[in-house]
Amino acid sequence: MYRSALWTGAVGLLTLFSCKEPVPLPETPDSPARSPEEELRTFQIEPGFEVQLVAAEPLVEAPVHIQFDADGRLWVLEMRGYMNDMEGSEEKLPVGSVAILEDTDGDGQMDKRTVYLDSLIMPRSLGLHKNGALLAENGVLWWTEDTDGDWIADVKTLVDSTYSANGLPEHTDNGFVRNADNWYYSAKSRLRYRNVKGTWVRDSTEFRGQWGITQDDKGRLIYNYNWSQLHGDLVPANYLSRNKNHKPSTGIDHGYTIDRRVYPIRSNLAVNRGYVPGTLDSANRLLEFTSACSPVIYRSHLFPKEYHGNVFVMENAGNLVKRNVVKENGILVEAFDPNPGREFLASTDERFRPVHGTIGPDGGLYIVDMYQGIVQHGAYMTEYLREKTLERKLDSPGHMGRIWRVVPKGFDSQKSPKLSEKSVEELVDFLSHSDGWYRDMAQRLLVEKADPPSISLLENLVKSQVSEFAKFHALWALEGMGKMNPEVLFAALMDPSDLVKSTALRQLEALASSDRAVLEKLSQEMKRLSNSASEVLGLQLALSTYVLPEESKTQVLKSVLEKYGRQALIRDAVMSSVGGMEWNLLQTLMDDPNWQSQDANREIFLEMLAASILKKGDEVEISSLLAKIDLPELTWKEQLILNALAIKAGDIEESGSVKLSSRPKLLSRTDLPLDETRKTILMRVFTWPGFKPALVANSGSALDENGLKLFAEGRQKYLASCSGCHGNNGKGAARMGPPLAGSEWVLGDETRLSLIMLHGLEGPIEVAGKKYDAPEILPVMPAHSTLDDRSIAAILTYIRNEWGNQAPAVTGRTVGTVRVMNQGRVYPWSAAELNAHIQKLDSAPKP
Repeated sequence: MYRSALWTGAVGLLTLFSCKEPVPLPETPDSPARSPEEELRTFQIEPGFEVQLVAAEPLVEAPVHIQFDADGRLWVLEMRGYMNDMEGSEEKLPVGSVAILEDTDGDGQMDKRTVYLDSLIMPRSLGLHKNGALLAENGVLWWTEDTDGDWIADVKTLVDSTYSANGLPEHTDNGFVRNADNWYYSAKSRLRYRNVKGTWVRDSTEFRGQWGITQDDKGRLIYNYNWSQLHGDLVPANYLSRNKNHKPSTGIDHGYTIDRRVYPIRSNLAVNRGYVPGTLDSANRLLEFTSACSPVIYRSHLFPKEYHGNVFVMENAGNLVKRNVVKENGILVEAFDPNPGREFLASTDERFRPVHGTIGPDGGLYIVDMYQGIVQHGAYMTEYLREKTLERKLDSPGHMGRIWRVVPKGFDSQKSPKLSEKSVEELVDFLSHSDGWYRDMAQRLLVEKADPPSISLLENLVKSQVSEFAKFHALWALEGMGKMNPEVLFAALMDPSDLVKSTALRQLEALASSDRAVLEKLSQEMKRLSNSASEVLGLQLALSTYVLPEESKTQVLKSVLEKYGRQALIRDAVMSSVGGMEWNLLQTLMDDPNWQSQDANREIFLEMLAASILKKGDEVEISSLLAKIDLPELTWKEQLILNALAIKAGDIEESGSVKLSSRPKLLSRTDLPLDETRKTILMRVFTWPGFKPALVANSGSALDENGLKLFAEGRQKYLASCSGCHGNNGKGAARMGPPLAGSEWVLGDETRLSLIMLHGLEGPIEVAGKKYDAPEILPVMPAHSTLDDRSIAAILTYIRNEWGNQAPAVTGRTVGTVRVMNQGRVYPWSAAELNAHIQKLDSAPKP
């Protein structure tokens, strides 16, 4: 037990912000390593809050990740080998560790350090479980455990040799959050893990984020990327990926905000691309996120009520922490900066490196400050950054680090209750706690204990008049113990809360797959619910119909589509549940009297079904589909299905993959509403006696094989993100957006077009000789910067080669380069400004 000598006098500084807003210490020409007391004086914090020191070197060194355990002890992952100098000379040395910090006297400062495990090579992920932790180290995932109660690991067992083995530290699996569904999820990963009766089980999942991952009160996973500060899932994991014949465009990796602006209070010359115009402002301060990481959801009630549900995002390159207010709008979620121009927390100390955060049992926001000059890995360090790092002497010292706590002014630290010592009755009570940390921890402990008396207590809680969050966690605690009760779950379907009903549906799916009686009752209940479901419940109904018999599935899905089919996410959810029965559903909808009139949303969904049928590649279904649309005169339905097949054909990798017994009559017609290029592309996927695709002449398309794949991907992404303003047919929509068909903006410079997608466009615009302005169109086209480079490239390739347009494909590399070289642009372009910018780029000397 000891305190760092550097802490002397810290107590007097802990209330530094208690009287009036102080002026942070100004930045200095160089960036010397400061003591914790000095660094504390460099902070600017939002009014009403103060920053407190929790731990500093040598109690912690190079911290990158923290978690509180059930008794309020703070587990710290120390990545001491990461860029301790310009060469990263310790990266392959066993210098890392996991330490457990304790506050033994309840004064809010850690004063005891126990080394749980040391001699680690680049440890990067920590997931607490029982008396141990999942630990990623040296590219491998281990299960570590203390078996004798001294909190020093005695067991280290291999769980997965592939976890975090993808290469460089900035781009490998990390994080770990124990989600409400009892799985451990990581960022930068397609893997999840769960302990089942003492055995660790691995499962695949969707890819998420870059560094750090968390969950909100409803169990939605939240993450981000260094260039885009806030992303999250709108649906539970592994739902939208079930239909192998359909690739969703929504639901996972949803961008909460396009706002990338940051407001540092010091210069940031030592950033990797500081030499790129637009990266820094006239005061050499960072303009937009370049190293966003570790989003933290505020799920406590210590802060004022307007902070509940806010998301704090770390930006270590800009030496700041941003606050976002999150708002739900039906099934969608969005976020915004409540104080543009000023960050929640910022520092004038260039070595303040917030890399991770969490909410403690006391309700405080805990921030991991690596306190290190170099945060960019050597593999990605530009010559510019190397020069600035040496110039500013940021290459040393290493092995420092601090942990800070942000709390309201006047906060009085108290010891946290030891939940590990609580009875199951008390733990069940904690599920009703106002703070998410206590609910999460109580659920985890109940699952780990699996104590039989807790089962009836949890079931009674679900049936009682308590908060929806208490019932939510109680249901997942029962699921985690393998004690799901159909009677309790069906009763939960009567609950007024959509969250509770949706949770019950998710769990009933698993029971229905092995119990016919449950399946039959679930079918009836879902049909009942679909008649009056809200949009939120309709989304889960669409997802959960996957388990139903076909007749019931069709009835529920038709009901949801009729009410909420305008939402791209609802359409993707429906598609996730119809895998294998797309042809039957397509026939039903084509013949349905309610689907005879043309409607944009119906068009989109029928296209999705047709594309999935072709992707599936079943000869009987495809032959039947081609026969069904072979009418003397094709209506809008037959035409769009034919066009969808032709577009999807460009995404089929193997020519001649669909083997037919004879040539379909439809493909012999000379009056098909397809140009020769589109018809040729469609023909390439078929083969029949006497015909092989090799005999098909060159398509004449401007697109090569990769371009055709982008084009096919782009159609569905366009329908999900752009058609609402520009129309399914590219002709534009009244009061929304101008036409894209024949537009010189679409067919012209690909850099200019990429900039429009990345940053947006405002004001009047002239297309094909006609001027468009508000109110004829919206005053601003929003940015789509939260989309990844390939998705943007796919949309642009699509619109450049549809509706009679023909132009070369846009590659993901092009979009990525444009994104980087125009870093710092955070406002929409005007048409004149954008054209002037492109002209300037064209006239610039080429390297």
